[in-house]
Amino acid sequence: MRLLTLLAGLCLATSSMAADVAAGRAKAATCAVCHGPQGLSTQPNVPHLAGQPEIYLAEQLRQYRSGKRAHEVMAVIAKPLTDAEIDNLAAWYASMQLRVEAP
Repeated sequence: MRLLTLLAGLCLATSSMAADVAAGRAKAATCAVCHGPQGLSTQPNVPHLAGQPEIYLAEQLRQYRSGKRAHEVMAVIAKPLTDAEIDNLAAWYASMQLRVEAP
């Protein structure tokens, strides 16, 4: 179990270092239509992307691309994405800092 945790951490660190946040930002123009220009959606059935964990975002995009996760719009959007583009998009949205204030 310890080895798996270590390997998962190394994979995440490698992915992060290889990703290009600026390229992800440029590619995110398509995402902004539904998820908002800053990754904060104004649509009730569309999730926020800003501040989400990089590994989570990359995994979800890969699942949409492969068809393991189904959504009519996301399947079309994710299908042509390369692994590098997915990593870059995930890095861009994960790099955004959110602040939560209690009422």
